[in-house]
Amino acid sequence: MEPQSQNLKTAPFLTLGRFHISEDYGFLLPNPLRELPGHYSPWMEIANRLPQLIESRQLRAQVNEMPLLNCQFLTGYREWRLARLVLSFITMGYVWQDGETQPKEILPRNLALPFVEVSRNLGLPPILVHSDLVLANWATRNPGGPLEIRNLDTIISFPGGESLRGFILVTVLVEKAAVPGIKALVQAVNAILQSSPDSLLQALQRLRVSIQDITGALGQMHDYVDPDIFYAVIRIFLSGWKDNPALPAGLVYEGVSKEPLSYSGGSAAQSTILHAFDEFLGVRHSKESADFLHRMRDYMPPSHRAFIEEICVAPSLRTHVMSSGNGRLLTAYNQCVESLAALRTYHLALVTKYLITAASRAKAQRTSHLPRPPQALEERGTGGTAVVSFLKSVRDKTLETRLHPSG
Repeated sequence: MEPQSQNLKTAPFLTLGRFHISEDYGFLLPNPLRELPGHYSPWMEIANRLPQLIESRQLRAQVNEMPLLNCQFLTGYREWRLARLVLSFITMGYVWQDGETQPKEILPRNLALPFVEVSRNLGLPPILVHSDLVLANWATRNPGGPLEIRNLDTIISFPGGESLRGFILVTVLVEKAAVPGIKALVQAVNAILQSSPDSLLQALQRLRVSIQDITGALGQMHDYVDPDIFYAVIRIFLSGWKDNPALPAGLVYEGVSKEPLSYSGGSAAQSTILHAFDEFLGVRHSKESADFLHRMRDYMPPSHRAFIEEICVAPSLRTHVMSSGNGRLLTAYNQCVESLAALRTYHLALVTKYLITAASRAKAQRTSHLPRPPQALEERGTGGTAVVSFLKSVRDKTLETRLHPSG
């Protein structure tokens, strides 16, 4: 019996592979496909010309002539992910081609039916989400080269040129910077289960460094994304039809539902990274923030959502650190919490620059060479939240998680 019980103790409780999370790329889809089978060339031809079709106001006419294609020729997970990427981008372009004043309230069946089928197959809602825009929308120019912005490209685009490319690819680099942190989290959970304080301490130190690296990666937004272009050109294509006054009733998916359906737009809250870190560190948000964050989990790939749920039921790190009486563990834990709060403070500063300050400039019409920016979500995130108060709340609640030495 002895060897068996020894084996149970050393077997890892948590592994990334169980949740389709890559050891090298984390939540990013490893090496996404760029082409679909020939049957789907009508989709690819439109998707590859999307910025031009939207800017020339020809996208809707092209979509209306598109054949209704069957999804039965899609094989393998990566083909389904590319099909969803293509259809979600076409959908956002179709709805918002003429801006917020003339959104399309009905998605035609030749787009709605395959988009809903692909979405159901992947367990995602039929709207553009973070896992499309970022996780499945990157490619290396030189496959042997490093994962840095000069060697990366997007697969599908909207209007916004280099700023749109920068916005997506900097976010890809943020996801990549999180990989050591995700691995550290797994190491830490297993270290608690195996009563290994040294391994736990090492994992917490690695997690802190990863969170700081995420903040550093996020800082590249300043170099690659023009705030005025983000605000006036890009943002509308990430906007959804829930909590959006421009489409108050939602969107009718023709052939799917006679009633309009409402879905939130793209949001950083759809990235699994901070959800996983929050659950692991025991951060508890206010009810309003927590409700929004939990709703955003429905916009993640199901396997990533399951990873968060697995962390929720794992032994509590916070309780373990408090009961251990280990001062080094307590210090390392607090450093992780403080780094996470600093990341959120930095994100808040970015949002202020790209949303609040850009909105003020647009109102003063100092950016007259750009289209009139959308007003419906003014000072709100594309996910529909009052973004500044939300980000301040999650940052403050993160700081409140710090532990104080007893005695």
